[in-house]
Amino acid sequence: MDYDYIFDELEIRTDPFALCELRGACDLGLGRDASATLHYILSGEGEISIRGRPPLKVARGSLVLIPALQSHVLHSFGSVRDPLPDCKPAALKLAHLLKVSVNATPQSGQLTALCAHVGVSLRGASNLIDLIREPLVESISKDSGMERLVSSLLFEVSHPTLGSAAMTRAILLQAVIEMLRVRLKQQDNAFHWMTALRDTSVWNALQLMLDAPGDPHTVETLAASVGMSRSTFAKRFSDAYGSGPMELLRDLRLRQAGTLLKTTDLPVKRIAQLVGFSSRSAFSRMFDAKTGLSPRAFRKERTPTV
Repeated sequence: MDYDYIFDELEIRTDPFALCELRGACDLGLGRDASATLHYILSGEGEISIRGRPPLKVARGSLVLIPALQSHVLHSFGSVRDPLPDCKPAALKLAHLLKVSVNATPQSGQLTALCAHVGVSLRGASNLIDLIREPLVESISKDSGMERLVSSLLFEVSHPTLGSAAMTRAILLQAVIEMLRVRLKQQDNAFHWMTALRDTSVWNALQLMLDAPGDPHTVETLAASVGMSRSTFAKRFSDAYGSGPMELLRDLRLRQAGTLLKTTDLPVKRIAQLVGFSSRSAFSRMFDAKTGLSPRAFRKERTPTV
């Protein structure tokens, strides 16, 4: 499938928010974010542990995308000493998350990661990143030409000057595009939804769900909105996206709920109603099953700030 036309229409936004430094062999818990999170590993070796999943191995140049609401922990092996300048995250308005092992020495290695929120828009739909439901890790090879991006990012965070924040966002944008094109060439199932763009009817129904996940959608109403029978729509949606429409809708609702919990003071009951749940208890059970936290506990969980 030719995806060039999709790249022409995609709008990708990167919003760096933290620089993580782990000195020696140690862990740094990053909790659950209401937004998809990108980690670009600038030095060291280690892994990212995600609740309910095998650890993801990472090293200098690794690019990791964590979907919204997924608890994860950075772990540094502390054994690799990559050349590393003195970083100045505060000058770029980045939170500085520092963890030092009790056994760290001047010879210990350090894992450094630049963390950013990522947004993807296409044809008026602004939260396409929520269609990626599995963590992704891409190890950028030196032959890909992406190695220079690590050096460029390190330069910007260690020598901040006029335009450094904009340059950092631009470099991260290049890294995201590289991840997308590598995965699309490999026909990664995580991007199965892009085939829906070839089917106008399926895309129109998908956009309804993305724009208003809290509306009272059913398979029948979505099928009717695009002029199909229920069975025909369900099959074409499953063929294009890889899962049923109600399964996707549930995930979209929970992610919207996560955003509302972090960005508003609305009562949990009201948030449950806004995202399409008639019962607060049913919403709370499903949210807990998805994130491992109750809505109240998720709201209280610390988010990195400067």
